Amino acid sequence: MHKIVISGYYGFNNIGDESILKSVVENLRDGIQDIEITVLSQNPQATADKFGVKAEDRMSPFRIIRSIAQAELLISGGGSLLQDVTSRKSILYYLAVIWIALFFRKKVFIYSQGIGPVNSGFNRKLMIKTLKKVDYIVVRDEGSREYLLEYGITDEKMIVTADPVIRLKKPELRRGKEILCRAGFDFNENRPVVGIAVKGNIKERDFLEEICSGIKLLTEKYNAGIVLIPFHFSEDMPITEEIESVLGKNVTCIKEKYLTEEMLSIIGNMDLLIGVRLHSLIHAAIMEVPMIGISYDPKVNSFLKSMDLKAMCSVYDFKGEYLPEEYEKVMANKEQILNKVRTHKDILIKKLNNNEVLIRQLLGEEKSDE
Repeated sequence: MHKIVISGYYGFNNIGDESILKSVVENLRDGIQDIEITVLSQNPQATADKFGVKAEDRMSPFRIIRSIAQAELLISGGGSLLQDVTSRKSILYYLAVIWIALFFRKKVFIYSQGIGPVNSGFNRKLMIKTLKKVDYIVVRDEGSREYLLEYGITDEKMIVTADPVIRLKKPELRRGKEILCRAGFDFNENRPVVGIAVKGNIKERDFLEEICSGIKLLTEKYNAGIVLIPFHFSEDMPITEEIESVLGKNVTCIKEKYLTEEMLSIIGNMDLLIGVRLHSLIHAAIMEVPMIGISYDPKVNSFLKSMDLKAMCSVYDFKGEYLPEEYEKVMANKEQILNKVRTHKDILIKKLNNNEVLIRQLLGEEKSDE
């Protein structure tokens, strides 16, 4: 039996990262026979119950060391683990986990990560030193590849695929419609349904005022039904509820935590998704819902570029008055946009299959072409 440990931002009720884990676990099981998966999690019991894996406390040195010592392979990722913008310390945690695996001479696989930016010189040097010792580095976008090339990581051990979430299957829409009705959304009116997912810790405070102004214009000009969707429940709910307090009955707010399939089903009931969360845009791509991306991080631009689309603007130069114009443009070109999304989604899914090919090689189940 192959024993694999997965390290990432798991167990925090962030639907994006939980979707990543779901995709990684499902595809490991589909691609590799006879495996035992252990996930390092903030909430081991919830992770074990949700994904049918073994799970250990991600902050317990003893449990981390024991799990890795007994394993054959450490998978680090996916997500944006190796960056120090959101926290200067978190990158040290993920690198420490990798060094534990290196100490025990285990195989190490970087799984479809978005790398950087790493602003601290110390953190950057440690990251590069660490990555030069791992077996494979798979990044989710060209920007991450170029970032690592700049600091001396060679193409020989690096490959570009995509964010693992894009490989998730489309669920039925019925469950999402039930959730929306329970939240108070009225589907009986003849109006477009617009979902909005806003990242909770955006520092640009003018953005809150402007997004409220833009939403109000959509309701006034197009009679749009607005659904506020928190992706990282604990982080996004405060700003979601702030928007709700400003706009009142003009919006419906999702106020419960949901699983990946349920969130996909909710998104699938939208006519348009406005995303200030990377994985809200990826969920829209999976469900083939037209999207407007507002960038808060290069990873948003990278994903939209992979769909042959562009962000409307960034959170720093967003104005509410822009939203109706962008809405009209997207809805007028809906079929063209969705054709792009379908085509490029298939390309990314094929690229992602390389992850499991490389992992099988590391585990000795598939011969390398070299």
